[in-house]
Amino acid sequence: MPGSNHTDLTRLRIVLTVFFALDGFIFAGWVVRIPAIKEQTGASAGALGLALLGVSAGAVITMMLTGRLCRRYGSHAVTVVCGILLSLSVALPPLTHSAVALGAVLLVFGAAYGGINVAFNSAAVDLVTALRRPIMPSFHAAFSLGGMLGAGLGGLVAGHLSPTRHLLGLTFVGLVVTAVAGRSLLRQQPPKPPEPAGDPGRHAPRRLDGRRRGLVAVFGLIALCTAYGEGAMADWGALHLEQDLGASAGAAALGYSCFALAMTVGRLTGTTLLERLGRTRTVVAGGATAALGILAGSLAPSLWAALIGFAVTGLGLANLFPVAVERAGMLAGPSGVATASTLGYGGMLLGPPAIGFMADWSSLPTALTSVAALAAVAALIGLLTRRSADG
Repeated sequence: MPGSNHTDLTRLRIVLTVFFALDGFIFAGWVVRIPAIKEQTGASAGALGLALLGVSAGAVITMMLTGRLCRRYGSHAVTVVCGILLSLSVALPPLTHSAVALGAVLLVFGAAYGGINVAFNSAAVDLVTALRRPIMPSFHAAFSLGGMLGAGLGGLVAGHLSPTRHLLGLTFVGLVVTAVAGRSLLRQQPPKPPEPAGDPGRHAPRRLDGRRRGLVAVFGLIALCTAYGEGAMADWGALHLEQDLGASAGAAALGYSCFALAMTVGRLTGTTLLERLGRTRTVVAGGATAALGILAGSLAPSLWAALIGFAVTGLGLANLFPVAVERAGMLAGPSGVATASTLGYGGMLLGPPAIGFMADWSSLPTALTSVAALAAVAALIGLLTRRSADG
């Protein structure tokens, strides 16, 4: 039985990893075509920011409901349904010809994106608890790898396929992967947490006093600062390279690809980094590195310098989100993980519209420097909360 149970958990880990990677793949495929969609709709930077707010609104609404849906129908079933909706909705943006219509379809896309992120993170938390191993960074590495592959493919086909054909292709891939992986996921029951041994109260839910609630919110703020940068790079990085540095559509797509590759490498090596530096030094060093990287990437006068800056930014941001979620979970269990994750994804989805408004007020390179400011805030929070890193 123990061997059979371990095999089931390993299979579940593989299936969840596939869904994380698919999410990153589809999301990146959409973001690298934003410049073409912007031109097609004739939207200004501010109007595009408002349209992107549709993603934020749809995701926030869904995130508020997905927890209840997961409790009623199970996180596995909700993951599969949201995977289907995400795959279908990514084909809608190229069919629009105004910022208003774009915002409406992005509302649907955002609902699917927010829903699947809450659902498969909930399933991953159950698996982490059952395995008693800190494997959450590996799931986020899969998301980053999927993003890198999606952006890389987008760069290759940008000069040959219209956004309509490209994103319709993503719909086909998404539906096929969801059908295969979803069938396996639906066959498996969410794992039950292991019975505590030796210390019966070790894994009991912790009562949240005011101090713990405050710390969970603070760690959620680290996640928000990190995800703000990731969302900004996804939605505005390619446009900055194309609009401000004169890069071709294919070369501009390399910006997010470099960023996603660096995040993937950083997360795959995150466990070793945490063991050597500890949580506090990892957060402080990561925040400082990301701040320097995005300053170089947004203000660089050449394409290659900007690409290097984007890669450095990815390395710096890579492990801030997983560390923030872990620390919140140490304080408040699954509810802490949920709070930090929701704040984090909120930052990813609300950041791009903010960049759009700032770009209208000043310029896109200047607006992107706000990522550096929030990365520095994350580093400062990590330093100020260092005493709670071990408890």
